[in-house]
Amino acid sequence: MAQDRIGGVPVSRIDAVSHAAAAAYAAARPRTRAALADGATGWLDDVPMHWMKDWPQPFPMLVAQAKGAVLTDIDGHHIDDFCLGDTGSMFGHSPSPVAREIRAQAGRGLTYMLPTEDALAVGRLLCDRFGPMRWQVATTATDANRFALRVARAVTGRRKVLVFNGCYHGTVDDAMVRLGPQGTAARPGLVGQVADLTATAVACEFNDLAGVEAALAQGDIAAILTEPVMTNSCMVLPDPGFHAGLRDLATRYGALLIVDETHTISSGLGGYTRVHGLRPDIFVVGKCVAGGMPTAVWGLTEAVAARFAAYDATRPPGHSGMGTTLSANPMQFACLRATLAEVMTPENYARMEAGAARLQAGLTKAIAAAGAPWHVVRVGARVEFICAPGPLRNGSQAEAAHAPMLEAAIHQCLLKRGCLIAPFHNMMLVSPATTKAQIDRLIAAFAATLTELFEI
Repeated sequence: MAQDRIGGVPVSRIDAVSHAAAAAYAAARPRTRAALADGATGWLDDVPMHWMKDWPQPFPMLVAQAKGAVLTDIDGHHIDDFCLGDTGSMFGHSPSPVAREIRAQAGRGLTYMLPTEDALAVGRLLCDRFGPMRWQVATTATDANRFALRVARAVTGRRKVLVFNGCYHGTVDDAMVRLGPQGTAARPGLVGQVADLTATAVACEFNDLAGVEAALAQGDIAAILTEPVMTNSCMVLPDPGFHAGLRDLATRYGALLIVDETHTISSGLGGYTRVHGLRPDIFVVGKCVAGGMPTAVWGLTEAVAARFAAYDATRPPGHSGMGTTLSANPMQFACLRATLAEVMTPENYARMEAGAARLQAGLTKAIAAAGAPWHVVRVGARVEFICAPGPLRNGSQAEAAHAPMLEAAIHQCLLKRGCLIAPFHNMMLVSPATTKAQIDRLIAAFAATLTELFEI
């Protein structure tokens, strides 16, 4: 029997609301439609990156400019941006200190394959912000995670990585597994997949320390790779004691603990790791760490760095499989220095935290007023509404709570009212540039959308 309701909303109503919002979007963007009809055919599937078609709108928005927490499209619509490049612009679009350094560095050269004085300053700032580690720079957090896993395998002599069902670690092959009825399996939908991912990865449920211990007891796991909070679908918070348990189990069974803060850097100054006192062996962060310039960093504790140095001393000459030519370029260092010193500040995080708390309270009130069986989760500046009861405890529950058809309709209705949220789930970010008026407009747009869906 076909499902007649999703998240408490009749499917027929979701369909009607979605179609109306899509029609309004298309009618309001004649210049965008004309530009796409004329100029998109040079791209595979008409977009420069395939996920640009994952937005629920009938065709992509073409952005003319973005500043602070506002996007302007080529049809002249000013949109309150709570997607913020899905964390890449978490501190706002083109923060002034970063824009200043981009202009200055552009006149000095873009890439040298050599460090700069900025690089020396960045090494100190990374330790100040995230803790004393030995750092390396990559272009994306995906690359940083790949390199971190190579180090973990090198120093432990083991081949497998433990990841959590439903996790987000970019496009790292080892993380593209899920927990199915027969155990670990490759995620469905992978393009051109030929390697057996189960030979190098094990999936466990988040918040399941017994499952983690059973996997570690096999003796072949080099590292646990985890987000502090599950962020890939419907957000899942850690149980009390879960991260302490992971640290204890990793130590006891000789695996390294890698914490990937690509999304949870929203948690506060130093990310979730510093705010909550986690103790990883390897730390990874990307996306917004250089203010939107493609950059990631990964760091090793002194102990792991020493183990890697000992391994490296015995390695024969040749390619390490780590690093890319344009990584650690001077533009990255200029932007890292500006972001770490002038943008990623206690004052900005306090402003973001207060705004996100305001947003969380407003969304929760709107859900209660509509009588919707939904809930809201927040991690620092990151807020998400979930169209199902909560709280959720693991990736399987998060996958079951995901409601693509309903979420697409909500996203379209919010955009119709001038608010943009992330396309892949119901994630919203509050930046230092986000105003109370913008937050209140999003809350009002959300409440109006619920009224439309539930026909209140």
